[in-house]
Amino acid sequence: MTLPLISVIIPTYRREEPLKDTLEDVLQQDYPALEILVVDQTQTHTNEVQSYLENLAQSKKIQWFRVNWASLPGARNYGVRRASGEIILFIDDDVKLPEGYFQAHARNFLERPDVGVVAGRVFDRMKLADSQKLSTSKSSYEIEYLPPEAMNPGIAWYYIDLVHTTKPQQVISPRGCNMSFRRDIFIKYNIWFDERFRGNAVREESDFSLRLRATGYHVWYDPEAYLIHIGEETGGCHDINTRSLSYQMTFYHNHFLMALKNLTPSQQFSLYSKLFDCHVLGNPPCNKSGSPLKIISRGIFYSLGFLDAVKSQIKSFWDDGQVYTKQDKNQVQLIKNEPLSLKS
Repeated sequence: MTLPLISVIIPTYRREEPLKDTLEDVLQQDYPALEILVVDQTQTHTNEVQSYLENLAQSKKIQWFRVNWASLPGARNYGVRRASGEIILFIDDDVKLPEGYFQAHARNFLERPDVGVVAGRVFDRMKLADSQKLSTSKSSYEIEYLPPEAMNPGIAWYYIDLVHTTKPQQVISPRGCNMSFRRDIFIKYNIWFDERFRGNAVREESDFSLRLRATGYHVWYDPEAYLIHIGEETGGCHDINTRSLSYQMTFYHNHFLMALKNLTPSQQFSLYSKLFDCHVLGNPPCNKSGSPLKIISRGIFYSLGFLDAVKSQIKSFWDDGQVYTKQDKNQVQLIKNEPLSLKS
C-alpha cells in the first residue's frame, strides 16, 4: 500500500524547548512520505533554539517560515499554501507523538473516501487531571460513544469530548492541536481558516468544520490517531495570554462569530444560552466563581463580545477579513513581478 504524502504544519509562537521537543518527536517518526513545515511567529528565539532550527532547515529536514505577525488561522493558511501533501495535518508546538501516529491518520483517508477530516484523540494533561478528580473509580473516566447532543451545532461544544472517547465515530469538529485534512478541501472547495478568529483563535477549527458540511465530507474521529498535548501555559500559536482581558473579549467574539456565520436562529439561541449559563453564571461544566462582581464582569465581556462579533459579520459584506492571506499573496505577486536583476 502506497502511503500518501503528509504535510505536517506546526504554527508556533513564543515557544522554545516545547517546540524543539515537538520537532524531535516528529523527526523520529518512521512515516516514509512526510514534509514538515514550521510557521514561526516568534520574533526572537534563544541562541540554542535559533541554531537548532537553522540546522534543521539547512539540512532540509524542515521547511522553516518566519512571519512578522501572530495569528493561528493565518499561520494555518500560510502553511497550507506552501504544502505539497495530499493530506494536511496540524499539530501544536507542545505535543508528544506515539509511534505510528502519521500512519493512523493516513489510514482513515485511504479506507474511507467520505472522510474529509480526521480528528485525533488528545490526551490533554489538564483535562485528564480534571477528570481524575471527578472520577469515583481508580481508573480515569472513559466513554465509548458521544451523546446525540455532540452533533447538534448549537450545543455540541459542551458535549464533544475528544479526550476521553474511546471508539471511532463521526464527530462535528476536531481539536486544532490534532487534526488532518484532504488537500482538496482547500484547493478544490476553497475552504480556508477564517482569519477574523482572534487571539488563540478559539473556534476557528469549529467554524471550518461547519462550513465543511457543504462539501459532503465528514469529520471522523479516530482514537488511535492520538497524541499528548502538554498544554504549556505561556506562548503557543496566539498573541495573548489566556488570563488577560483581551482573551475574554476574543473568547466571546469568536464563539458569537462562529454562531452568526453558521447556525440557524434556534441553534444560535441554544449556544448563547449555554454560553451565558456556563461562562457567565459559572454553572457546570465551567464551574466558575459565583461572586456577583465576577458574574457582572463576565456578563460585560459576554455583551461586548457579541457586539464585536456582529460588527465583524456586518463588515464581512465588504471585507472578508483574510488579512494575512492577502498580505502573503501580495508579497508573492511582488516577487513574481520583480525584475530578474533585483532578485536575490
